[in-house]
Amino acid sequence: MNDRQDPYDPYAAQEQQLIGYDAYGRPVYGQVPAQPAPSAPQPQYEQQQYGYDYQGYNQQPQQQQYYAPQPPAQEYGQQDYAQAPGYGYDTQQTQQWIPQQAAPQQAAPEPPAPAPAERRTAQVPEPRRPDGEPEAGRDYRTEMFAFIDQPDEDSEDVIDWLKFTESRTERREEARRRGRNRVVALIVVLALFVVGGLGYLWYAGKLPFLDGPGQDKSGATAAAGAQKRDMIVVHLHNTKKGGTSSALLVDNVTTKQGATVLLPNALGVSNQDGSATALGKAVEEGGLGTREALDSVLGTQIGGTWRLDTPFLENLVELVGGIEVDTDTAVPADDAAKTPAVAQGQKQSLSGPMAVAYATYRGQGEPETKQLERVGKVLQAVLRKVPSDPKAAAVTVESIGQILDPALNAQTLGALLARLGEHAKVGAYRTDLLAVKADGTLTDEANKKVVKEVLGGSVAAAQPGASPRVGLKDATGDEKAQVTAKATLLNGGYTFVDGGKADKTAAASQITYQDDAQRDRAIEVAKTLGLPETVVKKAENVVNAEVVVILGKDYKAS
Repeated sequence: MNDRQDPYDPYAAQEQQLIGYDAYGRPVYGQVPAQPAPSAPQPQYEQQQYGYDYQGYNQQPQQQQYYAPQPPAQEYGQQDYAQAPGYGYDTQQTQQWIPQQAAPQQAAPEPPAPAPAERRTAQVPEPRRPDGEPEAGRDYRTEMFAFIDQPDEDSEDVIDWLKFTESRTERREEARRRGRNRVVALIVVLALFVVGGLGYLWYAGKLPFLDGPGQDKSGATAAAGAQKRDMIVVHLHNTKKGGTSSALLVDNVTTKQGATVLLPNALGVSNQDGSATALGKAVEEGGLGTREALDSVLGTQIGGTWRLDTPFLENLVELVGGIEVDTDTAVPADDAAKTPAVAQGQKQSLSGPMAVAYATYRGQGEPETKQLERVGKVLQAVLRKVPSDPKAAAVTVESIGQILDPALNAQTLGALLARLGEHAKVGAYRTDLLAVKADGTLTDEANKKVVKEVLGGSVAAAQPGASPRVGLKDATGDEKAQVTAKATLLNGGYTFVDGGKADKTAAASQITYQDDAQRDRAIEVAKTLGLPETVVKKAENVVNAEVVVILGKDYKAS
């Protein structure tokens, strides 16, 4: 018997009949309603408060579905039996319709309206579960019901826009980052380039006031005379106006640098008889023994003498194709001497005659050193145009048409000029003026800077087998004492080097030497002059000689 049967209904036992089975296979009992008499149809809503809910589906769609009184079962055809409401059993029924029993005290939900154009088959609704029924008996679980995100075109558009905006921002940041990295990398490369360039210049010893380790111990790092130097002396003779100008051309083989040292005509040198004379006068008188005299004063080893008359200088300039000189003054034309005018300015192109006119020009009231500096500019400009090939340079020298000193042939002179030209082309060349005092002696600055650093003049530079050089500086204030001391040294077999007069007088004499090997010689010099051995000491020589005598008032001229 159905569990949902009302036990207080007296007619329930009589009218309850088995009308079918529910979805779980349990029998369903119900009353067979009496056939109502035909009457006006009364609309009946889908929802009923009591009893069972019988659903029937019409073939035509309706805005709102009503249930009309049921016609007799005989009025339905066999073909419509699946859709017609009925009760009990029917032998011709192929599909049984099972009514849904409404749960007590719970309203059934309104069924959805059927599709207008569809013919739906009858479905058996499932009975509602009581509220107290345990979840374990169900064929579903609560967690099976979950919200499912449905794709939304608008949401996809927003997401795409956000992704696009984010990616564009990221690209901009990436571009900025790469730009910063490039700038930093460029700065680092430039810094490394600058540091590397400065390091190379320092190592090569090409930075001013700094000597690098790759400089082959040049300059102050090497002892004077330890470097190999090739040098010659040049005497320029002005055949039109008279006068001479002298300079040393120096090739430092060790440091691969060249130099021109300008020698004032007032430089004091010794004649062959030991008497003092000026360099300019010695050159004009024939220059015999001048090279040896310069070696004695400067402590050098001059390899040869090049007498260059102005016509040969003119030919040399023409042979090298002219020169460029930064002229410091304008040179007016001289009709009497037939010399052209020279303009003032940088990189003035000079022909042979113009080069001679500029080199020999000395303005009114100008010191000799000004004219001597112009000679140095012309010589350096000529060296820049001399061929770098020694053979080609020798041919140029031969083409001048000059008869050279037998000690300095065209091949030797050409090779030296080619090497000096290489130094001048790369800027490894300098020009220095040898400063002298009014009495013709060297200044202390000239002795330290030019003689020792550029010329390498030192006590070790004396010719092998030559008599020792002794310098004499007079601090007695008595000219007679100086003459007597000079004669005594010359008679003793020493080579005299005139050191001039001291700035102030000294009470005691002093004899100095720099090399320990010269100590015994310094003692001999003291004995020769009649001075005690106590005046000898090791110190820096103020004159470029092996032994230097500073003659004081204690010296007694005999």
